[in-house]
Amino acid sequence: MLHSQKCQYALRAIYELAKRRDESPIRISDVAEAQAIPPRFLENILNELKQGGFVASVRGRSGGYQMISDPAVLTVGEIIRFVQGPIAPVHCMFKGDHDNCPLADTCPYLAMWRRAEAALKEVYDTTTFADLLDNA
Repeated sequence: MLHSQKCQYALRAIYELAKRRDESPIRISDVAEAQAIPPRFLENILNELKQGGFVASVRGRSGGYQMISDPAVLTVGEIIRFVQGPIAPVHCMFKGDHDNCPLADTCPYLAMWRRAEAALKEVYDTTTFADLLDNA
């Protein structure tokens, strides 16, 4: 499963905010520099993450973004799903799409795709941002 550049940027932004959780609000430019994310993309991504309830913004001279989700609880899987949708190894595994496949009843790959999907979910849904910080 390939993750979009936007998804990778969102994961890196959340990681940076989790890393600096005890600091005052972090400016977009500081997150962008630390995680090699183009600032104009980062601004849009952080706004979306704010709407999703993962981060908060503070306006003003000393403003920026802060993590409001607990890094010990927030999983990589939650961010991936929020940014790019269901976690699945192939398109036909997305809800409803499998039924539209002309080979749905005879697909020799279906069991393998289901195992791959379960493995992906296991990794993403059990890896928290605190885990990533601990491993850094």
